[in-house]
Amino acid sequence: MPANVPPPVEKNVPGYVEKLTYLESLEAPPDQRSRRLAVWQLIHVSGWKKAIFPGPGATLFNLWQQLQTGLLWHAIATTATRAVLGFGLAVLIGAVIGALVSRIRPLRAAVGSLITGLQTLPSIAWFPFAIILFGISTQAIMFVIILGAAPSVANGLIAGVDYTPPLLLKAGKMMGLRRLSLYRYLILPASLPAFVAGLKQGWAFAWRSLMAGELLVIIANQPSLGVLLSTDQDQSDMASATAIIIVILILGILVHSLFSLADGAIRRRWGLAGQDG
Repeated sequence: MPANVPPPVEKNVPGYVEKLTYLESLEAPPDQRSRRLAVWQLIHVSGWKKAIFPGPGATLFNLWQQLQTGLLWHAIATTATRAVLGFGLAVLIGAVIGALVSRIRPLRAAVGSLITGLQTLPSIAWFPFAIILFGISTQAIMFVIILGAAPSVANGLIAGVDYTPPLLLKAGKMMGLRRLSLYRYLILPASLPAFVAGLKQGWAFAWRSLMAGELLVIIANQPSLGVLLSTDQDQSDMASATAIIIVILILGILVHSLFSLADGAIRRRWGLAGQDG
């Protein structure tokens, strides 16, 4: 074992290091993972900002210790609950708006560009308004998550409907499909690939909005990943802060992987990718 790796890491962390390596494999090939860890260790050994830039050994050991306590798991549960609820509401609202805008031309002319504008607006800009409207509460965070994610969901559905082949629409009408039945049985299934892409992008915006919200809206007696990160910053505990960032990264990778699996399955079913795609 290299001399610069703390002994406690070898004693306590190996099982966790294997799990972390596996989770990282969802995003990068093995050679890239090893290279990144090596670069991280080299930067630490070089002494560049060593006081505030902990090495991988100290960081993983700190993370392993936090995993032995209930506080980190409580924080993960709080953040995950907010993510699921906020994103679920965003999907519901975004799907309804997308369905209406995609089929009602006057409504699209009125709010179509507004949806795109909301999608490009940084979600953090909504927090002053959300705090004034809802106070320091979970509702303020949820409000910003919805505003951050719903436009992407709506635009994904709108794009899917727009690119439904006209020949497919004619075939559906010849089979007797009209209005709601046409939308339900033909247009929505045909727009599913674009809709899933919108969901994936919406999740990215929702996750970023949630993290920003938990850093800005500190709710008493509700530990979350953002609260832990903010506390570590106040205490200048960079090893602990980096460990929390790793947890946030892993959760984001896991959910992104689920969307990628769903997207790949849909593309294969629609003949848009090979079995190896």
